[in-house]
Amino acid sequence: MWDFFGPRRSCRSLVSRRDVLRVGGLAFAGLTMADLLRLRASAASNTTAGAGRGKSVIMIWMRGGPSHIDSFDMKPDAPTEVRGEFRPIPTNVPGIQICEHMPRLAGDMDKLAIIRGIKSNDLGDHTPHYIITGSPDRGKRPAFGGIVSHLQPRSDGLPPYVSLMYKPPGLYDNEGPVYLGPSHRPFVPKAEGLENLSLARNVSLERLRDRRALLREFDTLSRTVGQSEAMSGIDTFTQRALEMVTSPKVREAFDVSKESPAMHACYGKFCENFLIARRLVEAGIPVVTLKVGDWDTHEKNFIDMRLQLPQLDQGFHALVSDLHERGLDQDVAVVLWGEFGRAPRISRGDGRDHWPEAGAAVIAGGGFHVGQVIGETDSHGGRAKSRPYTPSNVMANLYRHLGIDPATTILDHNQRPMPLLDDREGVRELV
Repeated sequence: MWDFFGPRRSCRSLVSRRDVLRVGGLAFAGLTMADLLRLRASAASNTTAGAGRGKSVIMIWMRGGPSHIDSFDMKPDAPTEVRGEFRPIPTNVPGIQICEHMPRLAGDMDKLAIIRGIKSNDLGDHTPHYIITGSPDRGKRPAFGGIVSHLQPRSDGLPPYVSLMYKPPGLYDNEGPVYLGPSHRPFVPKAEGLENLSLARNVSLERLRDRRALLREFDTLSRTVGQSEAMSGIDTFTQRALEMVTSPKVREAFDVSKESPAMHACYGKFCENFLIARRLVEAGIPVVTLKVGDWDTHEKNFIDMRLQLPQLDQGFHALVSDLHERGLDQDVAVVLWGEFGRAPRISRGDGRDHWPEAGAAVIAGGGFHVGQVIGETDSHGGRAKSRPYTPSNVMANLYRHLGIDPATTILDHNQRPMPLLDDREGVRELV
């Protein structure tokens, strides 16, 4: 008798990590990726063939909430306690200025769009939930990448959603799939996730193909035994594991060592994840999220900004230039933003506190209308002069870029139709 679960287990019990794909004495050694994927999900999703590289989004979170007044929305005519220590410099688009510590981006302004006066959630807390989900209500909506995974599934071995916002031992909680089901969590190419993209010792691709054929032979068994969600999860995620492990395209996409030392130097260590993100979208992954720096500058705002802005300037310039040089600027949209801005008035001697009333976002690529500033704040950078845009509005543009109607609804746990966004109006000036 074939013992799929091993001794003392039932169909309804939880499947242990060592139980995955064990049929009698035959173990699918080396498919620990299947373990990882199975442990993250208990329900299968329907998959369709991928359509090549297609469109992609890179979402960059400046964790901590960067000061817009000291970067992309400077107020040189404001009082000293508002304008701070930095000077604005002209960009290559007449009439637009940004901080002196970002000279490369000043030369890239014709490839960028700055949205000023973005209003964030009223909580003012350090979570990226609004910019990750498009909803100001924390924990109630799935992450953007999870939605894309649900609506545009793939079967080409590439994960539809990759998160580089790793926080050991797991994800940031704001990247959860909520009512989509665990199968739409992002793949995290860190620690065991990245290691499992390789085959175990003594397991060749030919041997793996033999085991894959055997898996198909026992498919009837899994259907008979597998009335539980755990079994359906095994079916789906074993298949995805096999595709990822056997795909050279997948392995190479995550192997940043393929890049030359000169390319690594262009991005710099501070923005190394930007280079990884470029490789992933170039390979065809639709959504990549990542974070950069620590911008929580209640104190030492100008010391920290003076250190981080030049490194961001180097890395973001490298990413934008790289996308253009590779002909990806129309297909790949990039958004750089924080969870909120910083207070107009300097406090604690040299710091700025949380300020959800106004912030800034930078958009590149995606075929959007760039070389412009969208929105305007008051003389102190405290509030938008007109109705402000929110992360939800920006998210509407990103969904449309990927060919998804923001008015689409998805059933939640209670079978209620939930729209992707409550506010589905996009940033008009971008299109």
